[in-house]
Amino acid sequence: MKRLNTTERLKRRTDFRAVAHGARAPGKAFILQALDRGAAGAPRVGFTVSRQVGNAVERNRVRRRLREVVRLRPNSDLRPGHDYVLIGRRAALQSPFDAMMRDFDVALRRVHSGRGAAQRAATGDGETRPIHKAGSAGRPGRPRPKLPQRD
Repeated sequence: MKRLNTTERLKRRTDFRAVAHGARAPGKAFILQALDRGAAGAPRVGFTVSRQVGNAVERNRVRRRLREVVRLRPNSDLRPGHDYVLIGRRAALQSPFDAMMRDFDVALRRVHSGRGAAQRAATGDGETRPIHKAGSAGRPGRPRPKLPQRD
């Protein structure tokens, strides 16, 4: 199938992190995250597969399958001014390709219907807390006890 429009790729970590705060639609073979940039322009798509999925060969195979799912979709399904991230799961290695295509259609409808964002807010996943707190583990405002000096 021929592409109707062109899509751009997400490459910067800051873009991936921004999309992580948007709507989310989990599926069997992947998780789709979407965020409205609020700016006009072509839709941007990023792909990520963690090391937990398998070795480099398996991760690359998952990434290739996800890219093909997006490539074969009519770009009219991808909204202009939106960023999308597909996070590959291990099930993408054995999942039939037509099932992945159907799951992608369902996931797109979910993230654009607003249910993905509402679900994240209800479960507390949309919090913007840092992953860890830099600095000392002590309580704020209390000085650390001084340790005896060694000679």
